[in-house]
Amino acid sequence: MHKGKMDKFHDVKIEERFSTRLKTSSHLFERPFPNYRQPIELGRFSLNESRRFRHDSSQLRVFAPPIDWSRCALDLRDGYQNMINRDESKKEYLDDLLRWIKCNKHKFLSQTQSEPQQNTDEDQPLQNKAKLACESAVFSSLNTDFVCWRGLLTRLLCIPYENQDDILVAVIRFRGTYFMCEYETESNMQQTLKTTPKLKEMCAWGFKFEQYVTADRDRRVPDTKSPVNTNVAFCTVSRTRLASNSIVFGAEVDCEDLNCKKGNAYIELKTSRLIEAQRQHENFCKYKLIKWWAQSFLIGIPRVICGFRDDDGVVRRLQDYPVHEIPNIAKSALLKPWKPSVCFNFLDVFFEFVKSNITTDDERCVYMIQWQPHSDMSCQKLGDDPEFHFLPDWFIKWSDWDQPCA
Repeated sequence: MHKGKMDKFHDVKIEERFSTRLKTSSHLFERPFPNYRQPIELGRFSLNESRRFRHDSSQLRVFAPPIDWSRCALDLRDGYQNMINRDESKKEYLDDLLRWIKCNKHKFLSQTQSEPQQNTDEDQPLQNKAKLACESAVFSSLNTDFVCWRGLLTRLLCIPYENQDDILVAVIRFRGTYFMCEYETESNMQQTLKTTPKLKEMCAWGFKFEQYVTADRDRRVPDTKSPVNTNVAFCTVSRTRLASNSIVFGAEVDCEDLNCKKGNAYIELKTSRLIEAQRQHENFCKYKLIKWWAQSFLIGIPRVICGFRDDDGVVRRLQDYPVHEIPNIAKSALLKPWKPSVCFNFLDVFFEFVKSNITTDDERCVYMIQWQPHSDMSCQKLGDDPEFHFLPDWFIKWSDWDQPCA
């Protein structure tokens, strides 16, 4: 985002630029966990070595850890100079998720549109009526309240406990669905400009760790000599419901566990510095585990595997964190632990906040949601602002819109 654009958010008087506000303090959301439906995987897609969309699972890796988890020596610096980095200047917005949606129109038809319910012979007239209704229906919407990336949902879940990072979200209501896309804030851009070569290298260590503990499905053995290519990705698309709101979101997934015979087999991979003091453990539980839990719980991933490294970037041991146990780990370490119910109650209220403030259904009408730590969340109508038109024309003008479902 251009600095001039960000200045617009800072220079205008508060009472003029914000239509309404949402308070985000954690104590306001202290109530029982809301109804969150078990996520259902709708499909998958991959991004190849050139960052091109493929409607397949070709980039799905399998978990292939070292034999001894307690005594490792995985050098995360190895091969850094040869790493192939994706072009961060090319903004991808929701494009790949929308490409998947176009390939899977049938998964967004309502029940009456997709297939009439089976009836007995005595109810044949009703069955024929339902069939006629199906044949005459047109594909006019996704029958979904919200579409976004999992990363945004993770950020939102953590807001009641966040005290450092701000957030900027563009929202467009199109054909009844709220499409949400996160944008880089001014503080994020300034932080990026100040990134040192050492910190940039450390940010790449997670990719190398993935290379050490994952493998192609056919080979089953990690290839640690080839250059790491950050263009490559495997993504899953899930549908869920939080209280009254339906959500479809895409999520990049690290690998799957072939030994898992039941339920979700995906695994999240993380790295973190070795913990050597109680204060470090408390910070780990307070700041990292909440993000790991939120990211994994959203999609139903059961395990997070962490590679604990030293200051030289060498992973010394691996640890398995069952996702359902993470809140209790934090609770036992912190005087004021974060609470899963607070996170999801806030997300539920956030969705209602969006719905109550964004009523215009227009692909060119952009609303901006902005939040900074220790302040209220705000919503501003930008209207027809080309800088935030993140819905591509090829999706807006999709030839299948308003065509018969049959």
